[in-house]
Amino acid sequence: MPDALDTLNEEIRTHTGCGFEICETATNIVPGEGSPTADVLLVGEAPGASEDMQGRPFVGRSGKLLDLLLAEAGLARDDVFITNVVKARPPGNRDPKADEVAHHWPWLEAQLQVIEPELIIPLGRHAMGRFVEGVTITEAHGRPVEQGEHGRTIVPWFHPAAAIYNRSLRESLHEDARRLGETLRA
Repeated sequence: MPDALDTLNEEIRTHTGCGFEICETATNIVPGEGSPTADVLLVGEAPGASEDMQGRPFVGRSGKLLDLLLAEAGLARDDVFITNVVKARPPGNRDPKADEVAHHWPWLEAQLQVIEPELIIPLGRHAMGRFVEGVTITEAHGRPVEQGEHGRTIVPWFHPAAAIYNRSLRESLHEDARRLGETLRA
C-alpha cells in the first residue's frame, strides 16, 4: 500500500501540461500527506497560498488549528491522511470550477481506494458537498451523515479557516474533535 500511495502522490505532484488554468498556475500541486493506512482521512476543498508554496496540505493558520483539533481527538498528522478535493490552488483563491473538480476527482478516488479509510472528514461546506447532498454544514457537522461508498462513514467538520474568521465556530470544531476522539476510543 505505501508504495502505491507514493506512486500516486508522485503522479499528482509532477502533473503538468493539461491546459487547466488551476494546474498551470500552481507553484506546487499538493497530493496530500499522512499515513498510507489511515483509518481517518480529512479532505478540504483546495490548497491555499501557504500550501501552494510548501507543497503540503493545511500548513497555514488553518493547519495549525487542524493540528490542535487532531491532538484534541488523540491523533497526530502521522495517524491520518490529509488531502483536498482539488490538488492545485485556484488562482486568486477562488472556488474551484466544476470542470477543475472533475479533472482532479479521480486522484481523490484513487487515494481513497489505496488508503481505504473507515472515516472521511470533509472540512467545510465545499468539501462536504462532494460527499453529502441535501444538508448544510451547520446541520451536519460533527456527526455521521451517511455511509459513503465502501462502507466509509462521512463526518463533516467546519473548515478550520472558518473558525479563524468566525470565532463562534471554534467551540463547535473543538466539540467535534472531542467527539471524534471518544468515537475512536470506543
